[in-house]
Amino acid sequence: MARLPAGVVVITARVGDEFRGLTASSLVSISLDPPLVLVGLERESATRAAVLETKAFNASLLTRSQEFLADRFAGRAPALDLEWRTLPHRLGTNGIPLLDGCAAWLECRLVQVHQAGDHDICVGEVLAAGIGSGDPLILWDRTFWTLH
Repeated sequence: MARLPAGVVVITARVGDEFRGLTASSLVSISLDPPLVLVGLERESATRAAVLETKAFNASLLTRSQEFLADRFAGRAPALDLEWRTLPHRLGTNGIPLLDGCAAWLECRLVQVHQAGDHDICVGEVLAAGIGSGDPLILWDRTFWTLH
């Protein structure tokens, strides 16, 4: 699957006063009416647990200049609340972080969850969205790229 190009997003969630986030390349638009997206979340991730508990998540679609954010939210350790203090972000209307400077962003309400191997397919209804600027960050062949 490394040969399939994909946009890079940071999926964020909140439990109480604590924020969680992870890098994903599986965000897909699946319906326009109602507006629905899906994302695959590893079953062991703290972000997935937060999404399932609160029934909400946000997606920040990264730009080429945000490769460092893709790296920061990748890996097994969740981005802990303390780390959020150093990241430029704002809270969406749902109280969940959206990263500043993204190509686009979505605020979602979790409407369905389907088990799929070691991941859950989380379907979210898009409640709010916005467009930023900058070329998108793309993952292809395990390397970050952008459009020219």
